[in-house]
Amino acid sequence: MAIEELKEAIRLLRRVPSLWIPGAIGGLLAATLWILYNLTGTFFTSRLLVIFGLILLLFVCGLLVGIKNNGGTPKTLLTGGIRYYFRVLLPQLVIVFVTSLLFLLVIATLSLAGFASDMAILPFLLFAMGIPAFVLTFFFDTAAVFEDRTVFESIKRSIEIVLTRSGEVLSYFLVSAGLVFGVVFSLMIVWEGLLYDRLQPLTGYNETQIQSFTPDQLAAMIGPSGVWITAVIIFAGVLLLLPLLYSYKACVFRKISGNVISVQQVAGEYDSKGRWYKY
Repeated sequence: MAIEELKEAIRLLRRVPSLWIPGAIGGLLAATLWILYNLTGTFFTSRLLVIFGLILLLFVCGLLVGIKNNGGTPKTLLTGGIRYYFRVLLPQLVIVFVTSLLFLLVIATLSLAGFASDMAILPFLLFAMGIPAFVLTFFFDTAAVFEDRTVFESIKRSIEIVLTRSGEVLSYFLVSAGLVFGVVFSLMIVWEGLLYDRLQPLTGYNETQIQSFTPDQLAAMIGPSGVWITAVIIFAGVLLLLPLLYSYKACVFRKISGNVISVQQVAGEYDSKGRWYKY
């Protein structure tokens, strides 16, 4: 099924060119961050990262609306993105807050138990808690847009789908990982080919030098023109992957969500004749 939904996503992207707009916007923002990082450092860039993320979310919401409606102009996608913006942003903030809170509680518990000095466990805990939270809530945005769910309903709906259709969800992640690897690997070959002469000294580095190699050293090695070439490669990667992965995700959600009945409690009561009245 995962391959069929991927084909559907590709057909959708071919038929509706406006769905590529979020990829173009995301590519421009990512390339801009890379250039600004090399010009100003992390202080200014880290603050722009949040702002750019909020801007990109608007266009991602528009993309999901376009897929929901099986088409649309750039104007309708922007209008839909504005309509569903907070429906997607608010559950995302809830997920981040709850996950961070649980992580801090676990760290505090370990500190009280005498494990505070063992800092090597922190990456493992972050991975162990972050990955399940990411997977279980993965479809919250599509649930919010496709089914007009509220903040907590969209999170609950995502958990329902992941737990009841785990095989299809796993297939999606495997295929998506293959897509990301294929695109990134291909672009890396192009990047290395364009900057081969400048990157050649890296072949003589030992393991210690490679481990201590920093982005600043890379920027100095490839020079200003290499920074711009890298920005173009980053733009191309985001342009390809963002619309493809989100369209694929939406197609998978649309397929499997119809087979997962959402259990909702409806308030009401029966009258003396056994008739049901909903509040």
